[in-house]
Amino acid sequence: MKLGISADFSAAHSLPRHPGKCKNLHGHTYKIEVVVEGEKKEGTECVADFAEVRALVEGVLELVDHKFLNEIISYPTSENIALFLGGELEKRLRGADLELGVRLRSVKIWEGKDKWVKVEYEN
Repeated sequence: MKLGISADFSAAHSLPRHPGKCKNLHGHTYKIEVVVEGEKKEGTECVADFAEVRALVEGVLELVDHKFLNEIISYPTSENIALFLGGELEKRLRGADLELGVRLRSVKIWEGKDKWVKVEYEN
């Protein structure tokens, strides 16, 4: 069964190799959708607690929210931002201190309202 959380963050970046205006410093409000997968647990009948998954996502977003992404990600295209956030989410999901019992299935990032990138994971 799959469970999803979405959240927003704002950040600035520049893409110096981009042929258009994106080579200049600019910012976006991004939306992220994180999907995890697992089995319903005996007793709770839930895959995971929404609040715990949200806390995990928000903890990762602290790394990028209101930051200059070029200082964090070597070339912060939407694709690379999605890969970075997915990697951080995977690390935290596998962490010994957090036993949600789910695995990451996908990370989808919207750059503004109508452009997105999705990374899917095969665990």
